[in-house]
Amino acid sequence: MPRNKYPEITEKRILDTATKLFVEKGWEETTIQNIVDELGDLTRGAFYHHFKSKEDIIDAVLNRLATENDPFKKAKNISGLNGLEKLRMAFLLSFENIGQLEAVKTIPTILNNPKLIAKQLQDCVNSGARDILAFIEEGVMDGSISVQYPKQTSETFMLLTNIWLSPIIFSVDTEEYLLKAKHLHELFNSIGLPVIDDQIFATLEKFHKSILNI
Repeated sequence: MPRNKYPEITEKRILDTATKLFVEKGWEETTIQNIVDELGDLTRGAFYHHFKSKEDIIDAVLNRLATENDPFKKAKNISGLNGLEKLRMAFLLSFENIGQLEAVKTIPTILNNPKLIAKQLQDCVNSGARDILAFIEEGVMDGSISVQYPKQTSETFMLLTNIWLSPIIFSVDTEEYLLKAKHLHELFNSIGLPVIDDQIFATLEKFHKSILNI
């Protein structure tokens, strides 16, 4: 294949194809060769120029899914909300993207891949927590949030809601899932972050039932 002058186009095609196959076949059953064959005009060597391993392509797909329709950006752009309300809105929006859930549902054995789960943990702290921190700091300034340790709170919030509360990583029934949400409600309230309200409880229940039906 001729050298591609636009590597970002090739990378997008690889991600599009990988996402399609992951949804259709599952993450475990899809191989790098499957992705190369589906593309038709890409060699394995060209593939490895963009992604060094299967874990790399899975991580890239997950990152793209996570950043599509960025809930933090949407919440930030809504006028008239204080810091707490922006955090609530971002939280709600992040649990309402069923399109992402369909793809993520194909990772039933994520905990069996130490590299993948370690990367998710690192991303929660090094990337996602920054968005949470911005809203918490705004809430502290406007008086809607009263946490003592904003940075550590943002990291804890991200880890608990994205890892511990994830029904993909920790599979539980809806009753247990809502008990976990109630525990987080009490936990966050006790440190001055009353982010989980009745609307979020309802959204979480709908989210979990949607996961079960995929």
